[in-house]
Amino acid sequence: MFKKFFIPRLIQYFTVLFIGITLVFVIPRLLPSDPVATQLQRMTAQGQYLDPAAVEELRESLEELYGLKGGMLQQYLSYWKRLFSGDLGPSFTQFPTPVISLIKMSLPWTVGLLLASLSISWIIGTILGGVKVSFPNSLVARAMELVAMGMRPIPYYIMALVLLILLSFIFPIFPMAGGYSVGSKVGLNMRFIKDLLRHAFLPILSMVVLEIGGWFLQMRNVASNLVEEDYVVYAEASGLPKSKIVFRYIMRNAIIPQITGLGLNIGFIFGGALITEIVFSYPGMGTLLYSAILAGDYNLIMGINIFSIVGVSTAMLIIDLLYPLLDPRVRYQ
Repeated sequence: MFKKFFIPRLIQYFTVLFIGITLVFVIPRLLPSDPVATQLQRMTAQGQYLDPAAVEELRESLEELYGLKGGMLQQYLSYWKRLFSGDLGPSFTQFPTPVISLIKMSLPWTVGLLLASLSISWIIGTILGGVKVSFPNSLVARAMELVAMGMRPIPYYIMALVLLILLSFIFPIFPMAGGYSVGSKVGLNMRFIKDLLRHAFLPILSMVVLEIGGWFLQMRNVASNLVEEDYVVYAEASGLPKSKIVFRYIMRNAIIPQITGLGLNIGFIFGGALITEIVFSYPGMGTLLYSAILAGDYNLIMGINIFSIVGVSTAMLIIDLLYPLLDPRVRYQ
């Protein structure tokens, strides 16, 4: 089983990482803009006078910092060497702070946002989808389906802006921006935790509201194919309680594709989390990436993309490896 199941998935995982990280190296170098020339032009535009010799020395230093020194092959080998040593270079806009340090400060905020929104929306959407199929003629079930289909196409940033205006501006219940209040004493105490939850509530809510619709519709589609299966019909004919049929016969079998969807949707939700963070000025990877793009921080942009690829690929691998524990049919193949 190990050779047939785990090894191919590990090979696929490392292949995806290699291709993704290589693309992070190649794509920026195909762009017409030169980050070193851009930084030098920005300095000149600010009225700084630089001696030609000093400009040349600065150019060489910037090429070294950005990993642009030498030919393409030399840059590529240096790129992998720096990655294996955990060196993503310094951030130019926050020089000399290393990129890895900035990512370490922002990553926990994004991970917390993702885990909270993904778990809440997945549980609620899965349960509601199973209930809708089990009680198709219920007015509540029909209303849930209508709301889910209406909410699903709304973009993340629109929902975030609506909640921001409604619950922070018109009704100032929750903070408008930030991860915690200015001047708060950081620590594992109830006061700081409550402050964190108040600031995280709207970003999480804006994602959960939209994601529930997707999980609801996906569960409804899968479970609707199981309602007429022989074992479900037999269970109903045997007089088993409706609740037992719903949770043990319908939802238990329909939840397997939901788990697959959980892994596949991590990448899409990660994009939604970045947009949501920008709207709420949440101190996560989205806000960090947005500021890096505006400032043209070459190293920081590449570092965030690398962490995104590794994070999403690893999460999908973990879910894939857990599959035999959830579906006995996989273990006996």
